[in-house]
Amino acid sequence: MDAAFTEEQEEIRRTLRELLHKRCGPDEVKAAVRTPEGHDAALWRQLAQQLGLPGLALPAAYGGVGCGPTELALACEETGRVVLPSPLIATAVLAAPLILALGSARQRAELLPALASGELTATLAVPGGQLATALALTGSNDGDWAGGGRAGGIQARLPQELPPTGGGAGWRLYGEAGQVLDGHTADVLVIAAHTGGFARSRTRLFVVRAQGRDGAGTPGLLRTRQTAMDETRPQARVQLRDVPAELLGEGEAGREGCGVAAALAATGASAAAALAAEAVGAADAALARTVGYVQERTQFGRPIGSFQAVQHRLADLYVAVQAARSAAYYAAWAAGGGRTGEADGPGVGALALAQALEALRAVAAEAVQLHGGIGFTWEHDAHLYFKRAACDELLLGPVHRLRARAAEQVGLFAEADGAPRAGRAAVGA
Repeated sequence: MDAAFTEEQEEIRRTLRELLHKRCGPDEVKAAVRTPEGHDAALWRQLAQQLGLPGLALPAAYGGVGCGPTELALACEETGRVVLPSPLIATAVLAAPLILALGSARQRAELLPALASGELTATLAVPGGQLATALALTGSNDGDWAGGGRAGGIQARLPQELPPTGGGAGWRLYGEAGQVLDGHTADVLVIAAHTGGFARSRTRLFVVRAQGRDGAGTPGLLRTRQTAMDETRPQARVQLRDVPAELLGEGEAGREGCGVAAALAATGASAAAALAAEAVGAADAALARTVGYVQERTQFGRPIGSFQAVQHRLADLYVAVQAARSAAYYAAWAAGGGRTGEADGPGVGALALAQALEALRAVAAEAVQLHGGIGFTWEHDAHLYFKRAACDELLLGPVHRLRARAAEQVGLFAEADGAPRAGRAAVGA
C-alpha cells in the first residue's frame, strides 16, 4: 500500500481547505444552520459548480469527476474540519451511490448528472432510526428493519389493478421515517420500504421526488425539520401518505429486490470511511484550537500549556487523532478496492468509524474542559465539535456496536462445536 497522496488528491484538499477557511468560520456556520435550508445555499452552489464536490466520486459519464472513495474522504475531512452544514453526506455519500448501483439506465441518466452538478440534492430515508443497520455497520441488514410486514416502518404497495410485470412506477408508500439527513430540503428521496406482506417479506428501495414534473409538491409527502442538538447535521421526519413512488431499478431485477442488501452494505463501507474522515477533520480542528488556547491562557504567571499534566493530555489526544486518521484513510482505500479491486476485508469501515467517533468524542470533551470557564458556555465554538461528536454517535453508533459488528463479520466470536470461540482461538493463535 502506497500511503502517499497523489498531486491531484493534495490539490483537492488544498483548494477545499482554502475556500472553506474564507467562507465557513464559526459565525458563518451558526448563521447557516438557522436558515430554513439548514445550510448556506450559496456556498453549496459554489462547492458544487466550481469544485464538483457532490459528483466527486461519480463517473464522468454521469457528469461526475470520476474519483473514488479516497478523494471523497479527503473532501469530507476538510468539511468536517469546519463542521460544514451541507447536503454533501446525504447526497454524495448515501443516495448517489445507491442510484448508481441499483438504478436503471433511465434513472441514472435522469438523476445522477443533476446530483453531480448540484442542481438536485438527495438523501436516504430509513425507517425507525435504523440507518446504521441498513448500511450493515451495526448489524446485519438482511432482516426486517424496514418494517417487517407489520405496522410501523414504511410499507410499499402495488395497486392490484396494475399488471404485476409493469415498470417501476405505480407503487404507493405508507409510513414514516425519522432522523433523515437533510430530509426537509432534499429534492430526491431514496426510501427503504418493506414489500410483500408477512409471507413474502423483502426490502426494496424507491425513489420519490419532492416535486412533480409540474413543479407542484408530491401529494401525501409531509416533511418536517426535527430539532437536533447538532444543528450542523439537519434531520427531518418524512411522512408518507399514499405517496407515488418509483422502484429503484425498473423491471424484474428491481421487482425482486436483487442486490439491495449488498448495495446498502457497499454504500455503508464507503460511507463509514467518509464519515470517519469527517470526524477526524473535526477532531483535528478542535485539537488545534485547544492547543492554541492553552498557549495563550495563563495561570500562576505562565501559560497553562506549559504544565506537564496539560501536555500529557494533549499528547494523548494527538495520538488518538493520528490513529483515527490512519484508520479512516485505510478504510477509504479499502472501499475503493484496495489491492485486489474488491473491498479489502469486512468490518474495516465500521472499525475506522468507531475509532474516529471515539477520538472526536475525547477531543471535544477535553476541548470543553481545557477552555475552562468559557468552554462550558453553550455558545462557545468548542460546542460545535462537542455536539457533532455526541449526535454522530447516536446516529451511526454506538461505538461498541460498530466494533461488535466488525468482530462478527470476521468470525472473531464464531461458535465452534456449539461453544463460543474466544480470545486466541478465535484468531487462530
